[in-house]
Formats: sequence, structure tokens, C-alpha cells
Amino acid sequence: MTNHRFTRRAMLRGLGVSIALPWMESLAVWGDEATPGTAGSEPPVRLAVLFAGNGFHSKEWWAEGAGSDMKLGKVLEPIAGFRDKLLFVKGLYNEQARKGNIHSSQTGNLLSGAPLASGGDIRSGTSFDQLLAQSYGRSTKVPSLVLGCEKSNPSVHKNYSMLYSSHISWSSPTTPTPLELYPALAFDRLFKEGVEKGDESVLDAVIEEAGDLRRRISAADRRKLDEYLASVRDVEQRIATAGERGELQGWKPTLNKPDMPRPADGIPQDIAEHMRLMCDILVLAFQTDTTRIVTLKLNNDHSALRFPNLPRADDPAHGIDYMIHHLLSHSDNDDWLKVNQFFMEQLAYVARRLDAIDEGGRTALDNSMVMICSSMMAGAKHDNDQLPVAVLGRAGGQINSGRVLDYSKAENRQLCRLYLSMMQTMGRREQTFGDATEPLAEV
Repeated sequence: MTNHRFTRRAMLRGLGVSIALPWMESLAVWGDEATPGTAGSEPPVRLAVLFAGNGFHSKEWWAEGAGSDMKLGKVLEPIAGFRDKLLFVKGLYNEQARKGNIHSSQTGNLLSGAPLASGGDIRSGTSFDQLLAQSYGRSTKVPSLVLGCEKSNPSVHKNYSMLYSSHISWSSPTTPTPLELYPALAFDRLFKEGVEKGDESVLDAVIEEAGDLRRRISAADRRKLDEYLASVRDVEQRIATAGERGELQGWKPTLNKPDMPRPADGIPQDIAEHMRLMCDILVLAFQTDTTRIVTLKLNNDHSALRFPNLPRADDPAHGIDYMIHHLLSHSDNDDWLKVNQFFMEQLAYVARRLDAIDEGGRTALDNSMVMICSSMMAGAKHDNDQLPVAVLGRAGGQINSGRVLDYSKAENRQLCRLYLSMMQTMGRREQTFGDATEPLAEV
């Protein structure tokens, strides 16, 4: 694997703004030049972790077979087009998550395998995404991006802090990584040197340098640059208008529209738009190499989200807003399956976007590991004896995808073994992590 820790990225710069460029055939954007007989460095490997709380439909999370012939349960149908790039991992569990209560103590150590403090105290373990950010993230402008679509819950549930249910990424054992809920601020963090209200458009700030660059690159790269800058502009414009519609997330309002002006740069009012914006920011972050580590928490465990955007199975004229996510997870009915598929559609969207980005013989998805997980298999029983895990992407060719790995009868089936494998794939050479003393050799 090529080490990118000290390489310099090609950037477009303007007043207080910088945009890292995608891969181009006629420009050395990874920070080094190919010399006669020596290839330039390859695009880096990225990690994205998507989390969905409260598990999935108990009968529809499964996969069997291999490659394009792989059969998938209904929950996974949205990612059916990526069977060849899917690694479905079955049977792993988190020993420390089986101690304590349900929800909080099942979630707070999901990415670390660490024991949790009870009694309302806060102590977990540094999560594997943040261990990678501490080292691998040094080569990028932003070490890691931690995004969320539901606010943290500071209360206590059954003697454990609900902050555990609200955070899967931990910068230290006592510090959950700050969760960015505002798409505008996440976007600004990627592209602006400082976040100031009223700043000019990111593209407007770098337009002169972009014009100079166009004259120095090939025709194919000019098309790629134009498409890329158009995608940046599209996200800018959607962030500016998100929330202006009269839809309010989570309940039916008593007014057709808010009776006060919407605050600038706020959280989008529509959960579907909120999630999609965060997915777009994830893709832009990877495409520009502004960060290589993104954690996206689609909702909390013990979530209070509702889904008026999804038609009810028994009454398509109305949305699934009659029950909050947490309680819906206990029902295991057709509406719960629709919500599961909605979450998986976010993963499929990220995969499609990344797979459309050419990085010189491989796509950005080929150069990534995009994992989706939850802290229990099914909410009806709060079952975490086996945890749902699926990974899309090939980590720059290091992962042999299109497979189902079944550890349900293995003696050592710690989830942290998967994390240890993923960390080693990205160049961090720990020999142990959490309760794992060896990686999963099959990964």
C-alpha cells in the first residue's frame, strides 16, 4: 500500500477557501510525479462507516452465494446492483455490548469493543475510525468527518447514559467525537479555511484559478473538472434551500408552514433531504481527498425519528409517521421493512456516486471501504448475539469482494477482528484492538 501521509494534494485556492481536486489523467493530484519506469502513487483507501439504530427486520437481513449470483434478503435489495463489491459478514458479536442494559450499552462501544461505565458516567473506548484519523488523517485537510441526522440524547436510560446511544465515534474513552448535524457547517469544514456567515460561494472564490487550470489539462479532464465543480455547486444550492419547504420532520405540524423565519444554515426539515445531503458531503469529501475517514450516523439507537416521507404499507396515502423508529423496530412488519430499505438506499446512493468516479483504472468505490452496521440484529428482541455488518468496496484491490463470510460457528468471532483487519488494510499495524488479538484473515 502506498503511504500518502506526507504527500501534497493539488488544490484550487481562493480567499479563505480551498478545494482539493479529483483524480485527473493529466495532472499529478496525489502529490507526486510519475518518473520514467516508476508509477506515481495510487489513490488512497478511504473508510466510511454508516450506522442505523435499532437493527433490521429479523427475517430479511441475510445473504448467500457469491458474486453476481448472490441472493439477498429484502433489507439488502437496494444494494443488489453491488453484489460483486459486497462483503457480507455474518456471525460477529461484541462481548462488552452484552453487558449492561439494552440500547445504550449496545451502542456506545460498537466501534471500540471497550467496556462502558454505568451510573450516568461517560467512559467507553477510542473507536477504530478515530484511531485511523489520528494517523492516516494527518495527510488530509480534515482528519475525519463525523456526521449525524439526529440530535444526541443526554438523558440516562436504565443506569447508562443515552450519549452512548447517540455516538458511535469516540476520540478518546471519555470524549464522543463532536457530531455535525448541519450540512452547511459540514460543507464549510471541507472547503473553507474559516466558517463565517455571509462568505461568498466556494466556487466563486476559486473561479479564477479554475479557469487557469482548464487551460493546462486535457479535454477529458476539462469535462471531469466541469462535472466536479457542477456537483459542488449543486450541493451548495441544495444546502441553501433545504428546509424552505413546509415539511417538518418527525410530526404533522399544526401550521402549513412555520410561523417564524427559518434560521439560516439550519438542519433540513425533511429527513430524506437531510440524509441525502450528508451522503453527498461524504462523497465530496472522498472525491476531493479532503478527508479519508467519514462516520455517518443516520439515526440514534433508541431513535425518535419518524418517516412521513415513506408511504405506509396499509395506507399509501399517509406516511410512516404513526410510530417512532424505536417502537417501530419492535413490530417487524412491512412498514419496518420499508424504513430499513430507506436506510439501505442511503448506502446504495453513496455507492453509486462513488462508483461513478474514475480514479485511474478503479472507481472511488473500489478504493474505499463503506461499512453499514447496527448495534443489534433486530429491535424486537434487542438481539446482539450476531451483529449486522456489510461492507461495499475493495479497499484499492485489497479486499476480495462478492463474498459472504460466516463466523456464526467460529470460536473467535469478535467484531473487533474485522476492525483490526480494516485498520491494517489502511496501514495502521496494530496487532490487537478491543477484544481482538488477531484480524480476520479472510478479509
